[in-house]
Amino acid sequence: MSSTTVEPTPTRRGTATSRTWAWTGVAAGVLGIAAIQASLAGSVDWEKSAGDPVAMLEDAASKQTTYLLFHLFAALCVVVLPVFAAGLRRRLDQQAPAGSLHGMVAAIGLVLTAAALLLGSGLDTQFTFAFSDTEMLVPESGAFYTDWVATIPWLWLGAGVSALALGVASLRHAAAPRWIGWVSVVLGALTVLTGVSPLQYMSGFVGPVWLLVVALGFALGDRR
Repeated sequence: MSSTTVEPTPTRRGTATSRTWAWTGVAAGVLGIAAIQASLAGSVDWEKSAGDPVAMLEDAASKQTTYLLFHLFAALCVVVLPVFAAGLRRRLDQQAPAGSLHGMVAAIGLVLTAAALLLGSGLDTQFTFAFSDTEMLVPESGAFYTDWVATIPWLWLGAGVSALALGVASLRHAAAPRWIGWVSVVLGALTVLTGVSPLQYMSGFVGPVWLLVVALGFALGDRR
């Protein structure tokens, strides 16, 4: 009699991996919050300078150090955020059903957020050092720069999409701890709602907080 060997059906298994990727997310969350705070600190005094580009330029020139710090925080966040995005995709792919899009969507959303931060800090070299001599700048251009820094790096809508993808993967497929799933659904929905509204920059208040909380959860409390 002949016998046949039945090959076992391949399944996904979580493997023990370094949590460095999660700590990069913690760093990105802290840096993201710091960049938002630096942007706030660099805002011009609208009561004294509204409608007056020369006054706006002079006010911005008095905050040169703040803009330099903003650039440092935003640029460093751009460096570490894609690492967390890649790690999050790998983490979700280990537990989500084969062929699931959750990990990919979560990673893409964070990469989009990094792109917004990159663009948001993209004019820093042109203006920040020029604030040492305001005669080098056209007042209207300097006023535009303050609006740019106060808006573009606040666009964390992509992180909201990532949060919702993580939330669904957690709650429907147990791809992450359930508490991370609920935090992601609540903060992700809030980030997306603010991000798609005309007050889209408000997503910058929520997105970095979600990132920090979730990254800490993966770094300290995730057992897979």
